[in-house]
Amino acid sequence: MPRNILLMMADDLGNYTGSYGVSSVKTPSLDRLASEGVRFTSAFASTASCSGSRSTIYTGLHTHENGQYGLNIFKTHFQTFPHIETAPLLFNHGGYLTGILGKVHVGPDEVYPWTWRRESGSRDVAWVADQAEEFFQEAKNGDKSFFLTIGYVDPHRDLTRGGFGNDDPVDGRVQPLDVQLEDVEIPHWLPDLHETRLDFVQYYKAINRMDQGIGMVLQALERQGLAEDTLVIFTSDNGPPFINAKTTMYDAGTRLPMIIRRPGGPSATTNPNMISFIDLLPTLLDWAGLGSAYLLSAVPTDQRSLLTPGYLLNKQKADSPPRLGRSFLPILDRTDLLPESQWQHHVFGSHTYHELQNYWPTRVLRSRRYKYHRNIAWRLDFPFASDLYASLTFEGVRNADPPMIGKRPLKSYLFRPAEELFDLETDPDEVINLATDPAHAALLFKLRFTLEAWQKQTGDLWLLRDGCSVKMLSRYAGELEVPDRFDIDADDTRTTGVKLVNPASVGSNA
Repeated sequence: MPRNILLMMADDLGNYTGSYGVSSVKTPSLDRLASEGVRFTSAFASTASCSGSRSTIYTGLHTHENGQYGLNIFKTHFQTFPHIETAPLLFNHGGYLTGILGKVHVGPDEVYPWTWRRESGSRDVAWVADQAEEFFQEAKNGDKSFFLTIGYVDPHRDLTRGGFGNDDPVDGRVQPLDVQLEDVEIPHWLPDLHETRLDFVQYYKAINRMDQGIGMVLQALERQGLAEDTLVIFTSDNGPPFINAKTTMYDAGTRLPMIIRRPGGPSATTNPNMISFIDLLPTLLDWAGLGSAYLLSAVPTDQRSLLTPGYLLNKQKADSPPRLGRSFLPILDRTDLLPESQWQHHVFGSHTYHELQNYWPTRVLRSRRYKYHRNIAWRLDFPFASDLYASLTFEGVRNADPPMIGKRPLKSYLFRPAEELFDLETDPDEVINLATDPAHAALLFKLRFTLEAWQKQTGDLWLLRDGCSVKMLSRYAGELEVPDRFDIDADDTRTTGVKLVNPASVGSNA
């Protein structure tokens, strides 16, 4: 039986769908897909930025591992390292017809060698569906398994204040949604202002347009007789295009939809287990029968000349690093929360840039109950993505008295400490920082130790001691271990050190 893959990705959607509890937004196609498959409630992106998040999906690696630190667009031209193995490369060698349609937003092309490529910034979702059906026909006629990725532009903002592309020409097959100010539901992490509602009216329209397009693609898949052989995945690259969500590592920026319909699999299933975007590529490789740990670097050096030109390892000094993600195919059908001995109870996050000007590296450990942020450049004010800064919502926030973003004062959004620790059971808004609370000192040290161990494991250059990379500094200090402190104290520059609590002595309720 062919094992096809259809991956559909929204741009800046977050969890704003009916099946994820927002009944006021109209997403009947996605709601139907969820009713026919599995809906994960604890799926997390590794980063909250468009290009970086996509690269994580396509490589199974965090951005500080794959090099796609920020956006791949215009002068903000971050690119994936040339030696990294990507989904199109791996599936090409696995005998698949690979394709990308719509928004691509990663590079360079030779590292992402999709065989069939229709890159477009169009919001014409009917055109997208037509192109998808053409791809399905090509795969069917060639009797090949396929892996098609569709990157929707919606519901990303357009280049106008308060705009979401709703003034663009519309195909007659798409019916614009009528939305009024009173129809929208403002999330708890934003203030309910008039300007916010104006933004959300347009946002709802863009979401519904995308949903109509998804319905058209799924109908095309059925018309071609391929639905029963195709694993269908829907997700979003990051959270909604509003402050306190997109570009932040708070849950509103990284906790995302993950809907999967597997042929012969369960329907209307809710899976509570934690998964990370780095788990998606191993899962797709597992589904394809290639093996979740499939790496072309396992090919002997003397045989690499037999690989296609898209495979560059024979020209590089480094092999693609091993992926730490796990296939969640074996637990796809579960509705119970598995114990930590069987499945992960925490995920990691790594964010460094959005736009080139938006340098604000942070690393995150998110367990089921606690969230630990290590804000590496904490002395800088938190930067705004240009579309969020220009938004009607931010105009309303900064003119309010007092200026609040949900329960968070604007000032504390802009100026954050070196460490943040939140108890998500009592503080789901992530506003009460426990990092300086003596009662949580042991937990803080445990999470810090765990995060730093992961940074070492993944070769993170942003594991710093006094402004120097531990990885680079290790050339000069071979015995350097966990940093004794994060930053130089200009008022006391002596190295006093910080003794870490033995993580084993801390309870496992993190």
